[in-house]
Amino acid sequence: MKKYMLLIVLLLALIASGCNTSENDAQEGEAPEETGSSETFTYESENGPIEVPTNPERVIVLSSFAGNVMALDVPLVGVDSWSKINPRYDEYLQGVEEVTDESLEKILELEPDLIIGLSNIKNVDKLNQIAPTVTYTYGNLDYLTQHIEIGKLLNKEEEAQSWVDDFQQRAQEAGREIKEKIGEDATVSVFETFDKQMYVFGDNFARGTEILYQEMELNMPEKVQEVALADGYFALSNEVIGDYAGDYMVISTDGSDNSYQETESYQNIPAVQNGQVFEADAKEFYFNDPLTLELQLEFFKEKFLE
Repeated sequence: MKKYMLLIVLLLALIASGCNTSENDAQEGEAPEETGSSETFTYESENGPIEVPTNPERVIVLSSFAGNVMALDVPLVGVDSWSKINPRYDEYLQGVEEVTDESLEKILELEPDLIIGLSNIKNVDKLNQIAPTVTYTYGNLDYLTQHIEIGKLLNKEEEAQSWVDDFQQRAQEAGREIKEKIGEDATVSVFETFDKQMYVFGDNFARGTEILYQEMELNMPEKVQEVALADGYFALSNEVIGDYAGDYMVISTDGSDNSYQETESYQNIPAVQNGQVFEADAKEFYFNDPLTLELQLEFFKEKFLE
């Protein structure tokens, strides 16, 4: 309760300060200084229309979409912890604070003009008192349409659409080259080790799956289709990795425990014996925004073709 009351006091203080500044400017006969976020437009979010800045300058992303915002050259002042640990984002996040959906006082201090997150974030009503807050339900839109939608939100739909068109063309062309090399019938499976648990992925849960299966149209093993398409992923024990392994295996790992690779069951997998296992840094592969997708595309071209 104390923290909430402090939040209200700080918010009222900011409002009062803004009013006093406006009054002083008016008394001195000076026009208020316009900022990039002073103008607004109505964005049709999945929760209804919301007024958002036309040119946001201080955006906070609480989950998943930081890479989309950065790819569109919109300034960030706060991001989630998963984005902060992503090596791919390092150069873009210098000076950007780490925040959560519960660090309301810190968010207020950052003075955002727009907040973005997944639909399961907490305190949306309180966040809306600080800045317009737009959320998206993961999976409601495919990964490329999601980027275009964020482009609409940031008043950069044209730039977003242009990148999508170019990326699809490049990814599909790479897919044709890869198929020529590995064969039309070759299968590829995508795994990840996280916190000592192994997962295999379907075609829409990042980790490069959208590129491999949707754009390149490479084949997913039937066993993986049976267990991972519905939810996007499936947890399995290390002993049965071979049952879900394709002719090629992509494994993103957090480096926590790779001891399974020393087991006989793993060593006997044909893809392992044939040197057709490609390892990636899981921290760089978690998302499916343009920055991550560009990295993944280059990774696959290098591993499959070179």
